[in-house]
Amino acid sequence: MGVDALPFIKIRRELHKIPEPGFKEFKTQRFLLDYLNGLPQERMEIKTWRTGILVKVRGSNPSKRLGYRADMDGLPITEETSCEFRSTHPGFMHACGHDMHMAIALGVLTHFVENQVKDDLIFIFQPAEEGPGGAQPMLASKEFQDFQPDAIFALHIAPEYPVGTVALKPGILFANTSELFIDLKGKGGHAAFPHTANDMVIAAAHLATQLQSIVSRNIDPLDSAVVTIGKIEGGTKQNIIAEKARLEGTIRTLSMESMQKVKSRIEALVRGTEAGFECSAAIDYGANYCQVYNDETLTREFMDWVQESGVANLIECKTAMTGEDFGYFLAEIPGFLFWLGVNTPYGLHHARIEPDEGAIEVAIRVLTQYFTFKAS
Repeated sequence: MGVDALPFIKIRRELHKIPEPGFKEFKTQRFLLDYLNGLPQERMEIKTWRTGILVKVRGSNPSKRLGYRADMDGLPITEETSCEFRSTHPGFMHACGHDMHMAIALGVLTHFVENQVKDDLIFIFQPAEEGPGGAQPMLASKEFQDFQPDAIFALHIAPEYPVGTVALKPGILFANTSELFIDLKGKGGHAAFPHTANDMVIAAAHLATQLQSIVSRNIDPLDSAVVTIGKIEGGTKQNIIAEKARLEGTIRTLSMESMQKVKSRIEALVRGTEAGFECSAAIDYGANYCQVYNDETLTREFMDWVQESGVANLIECKTAMTGEDFGYFLAEIPGFLFWLGVNTPYGLHHARIEPDEGAIEVAIRVLTQYFTFKAS
């Protein structure tokens, strides 16, 4: 089955120019709706939910519904690529491949509008994957429930794999994740009189170091967890003792039990910081994403099908500490997510990431053939 990917490469480039934050994907939604409204409408039913879109492509004699999700939002990153279609929104970039995800979904959807299969196909354009999290509220919406699929699938670009490769595994693929924000408040003062103040820069530095002991000393060595502090803010000037400091980070675990253990230890260490540095503290866990757990039966079936059909090269990969709110869909509906190789030296969320657009043709080919196999 040949795939003309050029129109969808062009679409990906247009989407790349207009990255938007979660639940503010207004231009993105309008672009997608304009494209969808240009397709033959007799086999389609379109619903909107906030800045997201759900599309049913009707089957000829449906007995089930198969769902496919593409995420929509960009990231607050200033783009540093060399491409001619760079972001036109200062300070925002599609640095996680969501522009490719949407273009691929449109390619697959277009194919099935033109080539009807027996079962209904549900295409889900989901906002706010990067935060604050669009999957969970979308899953609970009436619009989604009206179209709720019996199985659901998704992909994510993978910089480390060559084009032509898909990678996945049964069971847990991505970790449970939680944002972490800790605010400390003490007493500011003059740098020459430290004994009259409570220095929150020092408190934050001590706390950041203590937090690194959680994984090494409180988590089973045969389990896996990550506590990363990626940002510390504190102080106003070099000769003023800081009254406030803020730590921002992320937690990732392979079990909910470990997530609860990590948070319990964070709270204990923060209480110790309050006592030791005579300050007050507040913890905010921000957005929390559950693990991406690939259905064992469907995943093995897909892996066997890929190998037998030769439609792509298959790698059975390891679990990653990546976070993805597609896990909320998989907690309710059987399905799987797979990695799509895009062969670029820069990783996800990097300002210079430039995925190989040849992966768009690969993904459309894999998905159209797989859904034809599953829905006919």
